[in-house]
Amino acid sequence: MTKEEKLDKGLLLPLMEEFYTIQGEGFHSGKAAYFIRIGGCDVGCHWCDVKESWDASIHPATETDLIVKNAVKNAKTVVVTGGEPSEWNLVYLTTELHKHKIKTHIETSGSNQITGKWDWVCLSPKINKLPVLNSYQKADELKVIIRSKQDFYFAEEQAKLVTETCELYLQPEWSVRDKMIPLMTAYIMKNPKWKISIQMHKYLNIP
Repeated sequence: MTKEEKLDKGLLLPLMEEFYTIQGEGFHSGKAAYFIRIGGCDVGCHWCDVKESWDASIHPATETDLIVKNAVKNAKTVVVTGGEPSEWNLVYLTTELHKHKIKTHIETSGSNQITGKWDWVCLSPKINKLPVLNSYQKADELKVIIRSKQDFYFAEEQAKLVTETCELYLQPEWSVRDKMIPLMTAYIMKNPKWKISIQMHKYLNIP
């Protein structure tokens, strides 16, 4: 089987990094988790803090079995992030993790079909490339990044598309957090269906 065929089947993944840390954002903030960051992104937010993840070709095509082996040694919950992990076939990865009773979480913009079996889907839509429609129905958590006042309108439009049980979060874009947090606090107090997500890991100075 060629490298391309293995990538297509999800037997190889362009691994940027993997590490055990504390989840810093959203519903599962404060919990220990093993992060798997996959290279490749077709969204390209200008404020992205991991732009080095965008080009999948610079990250080694790694045996998925090895990724699973490393995860199993470290944690009971795995968070797959990117980049944009929906670019890849993640059926094999999640199947193998579930065999070891590992909880599987994904953080995605939903710009492509979400493959694999997930215990938690955090959908973080981006206005420059909106999620495919069925991504909204899979979302357990909607996390909208707030960089300007206009993003509140975008957040409300996105919230109309997820299920009634989906958890709703607003998160300030890190570089403008001091400006946006007061606006977000006031907004959430008027619209309590939303909760605030802060990038806790950056305050704790951990990965």
